[in-house]
Amino acid sequence: MQRLEALKAWLATQFPGQDIAVEFAAADADFRRYFRAIFPDGSSRIVMDAPPEQMNTDPYVAVRDVLAPAANVPAILLRDREQGFMLLQDLGKVTFLAALQHDERPLVHKHLLLEAIDTLIAIQKISQPAVLPEYDHALLSREVSLFPEWFAAKELGKPFTYAQRQRWDAALKVLLPRIEAQAKVYVHRDFIVRNLMLTPERPGVLDFQDAVYGPISYDLVSLLRDAFIGWDEEFVLDLVVRYWEKARAAGLPVPEQIDDFYRDFEWMGVQRHLKVVGIFARLYHRDGKEKYRGEIPRFIKYLKKTTRRYQELAPLYQLIVELVGLDEDDNDDSIQSVFSATKLSSDQ
Repeated sequence: MQRLEALKAWLATQFPGQDIAVEFAAADADFRRYFRAIFPDGSSRIVMDAPPEQMNTDPYVAVRDVLAPAANVPAILLRDREQGFMLLQDLGKVTFLAALQHDERPLVHKHLLLEAIDTLIAIQKISQPAVLPEYDHALLSREVSLFPEWFAAKELGKPFTYAQRQRWDAALKVLLPRIEAQAKVYVHRDFIVRNLMLTPERPGVLDFQDAVYGPISYDLVSLLRDAFIGWDEEFVLDLVVRYWEKARAAGLPVPEQIDDFYRDFEWMGVQRHLKVVGIFARLYHRDGKEKYRGEIPRFIKYLKKTTRRYQELAPLYQLIVELVGLDEDDNDDSIQSVFSATKLSSDQ
């Protein structure tokens, strides 16, 4: 409550004499909150509240400037670095997630996701090394370590045994080098439909402050293997093919064969899913935030399906099954026939 009052006082000093209404807009998984400031003329702005003792807004400003030439990111209108307040352009109230949930027709979903893919490619095309932090081995490893620490040990109460730790370490020695070998581009790192806004011309892009320079398939995984909405394998595979075609046409460094890119996409997904499961468990057990806990099973399902499909990842699949057990659909290996059919249709 004190932060909200301080925010209102800051607005009053910036716009003296104006009666500005402030309403809650959104909150992040971290400590940031967003409010919508409505001015007497009916226009609105977004106010970011990022407590300075917990959040550093410098990366937000820096990444925003990097992405601005390629993406529709909010303009920064005012900033108080010491208090942790920022006045931003308002990109509206409708997220892609809300739009997708409102209209469930597959053609609508495909249209919106292709718009998102076009934005993703535009961002990737301006990529340069040494501008954003590297998504290196240390960061990839640190992220996946959240799975044993927070999901296995805290959420399930099943700390790894010695044998499980051996299998885990062996699996990472197979998984991470394949991911690190991918071509590198700018990675938003949370390119999900909750962070895309429905705007008149092109999608608005939010929550980009953690962007890095890393594997080219990462953001596509974020988009198509989402926490809050899911699609069937055939639909996802079709969009992976569409991205690959668009990326090749744009001169981006994707593999020449779609089979190789799809494998990169899937293996990148394993790393991200392990990370997300760990993060969602940590948010509940450390931070008391239950909102994301219910989405953990979706990512466990993603993990099972992918690790079951590749012999090299069999130890990881075995480990996950030991932790959470089998489901009724765990023997569904239809992806290979779906992949063949989708690839054939894209070639025609």
